[in-house]
Amino acid sequence: RKAITPKTKLLFCETVSNPGLDVADIEAIAKIAHEHGLPLVVDSTFTTPYLQRPIDHGADIVIHSLTKWLGGHGAGIGGIVVDSGKFDWKSDKFPLMTQPESSYHGVRWAHDLGDLSPIAFILRMRVVPLRNLGACITPDNAWMFLQGIETLTLRMERHCENSLALAKHLQSHPGVEWVRYPTLDGDKNKPLADKYLAGKGGSMVVFGIKGGAEAGSRFIEKLNLFSHLANVGDAKSLAIHPATTTHSQLSAEAQKAGGITPELIRLSVGIEHIDDIIADVDQAIEASTNA
Repeated sequence: RKAITPKTKLLFCETVSNPGLDVADIEAIAKIAHEHGLPLVVDSTFTTPYLQRPIDHGADIVIHSLTKWLGGHGAGIGGIVVDSGKFDWKSDKFPLMTQPESSYHGVRWAHDLGDLSPIAFILRMRVVPLRNLGACITPDNAWMFLQGIETLTLRMERHCENSLALAKHLQSHPGVEWVRYPTLDGDKNKPLADKYLAGKGGSMVVFGIKGGAEAGSRFIEKLNLFSHLANVGDAKSLAIHPATTTHSQLSAEAQKAGGITPELIRLSVGIEHIDDIIADVDQAIEASTNA
């Protein structure tokens, strides 16, 4: 509430944060947004509709990167926007919705659509950015995503099963300082994961390797099954050490503020056999920490 000013246009959150894996209390955030006449926009990439449907909990707009779990193979580039059709855009806070659109015969999207008013936002999004910027997914990417979505349920079940098993294994590993996974017993996010994610934690596991940044960088180099990629959500397992890659341009203070610590390893756990996944992680930890 303290962060909201007269200039605020929306509230935004991720269903599960990256890389901290904090689960958002969407109902509570939606209540605050609506108290202030603001829409809640939720990035549900990490959970997909298999684990959570944010609109059912009060979100107004949901976005997904199709490149991640929905596509499932890191082969296509695209995203989607889902409009609940429930938000009233008639406030002066949203001049693009309330002022006449000169290039469309002066239509006021929030006022002049009659029975189509509930889809004013997504209708404007379809026609104006599409015309001005070419915001249209390519046919080959669309085809790849449609193929991926057909197996979403099977993949997500295996992702969640493998991730929980790996997280539990890492909890007792001598080369690991800490483990973060939403449905682990004792994890601060477990109550919210039980409420919003049907007790499943997704396919991201974050842990701290003993030895700090140096050990973290070596760990990545020693992996065999895992691919060293910044992407997430592939059918194959992926790993990255953010402090020396994606966030290396930031100062230590800025990294810490973003939840990036020197020992943090982020794993996107794939659908390979769990024994192979654990074996690869174990040998890489041993090779980089002597644990």
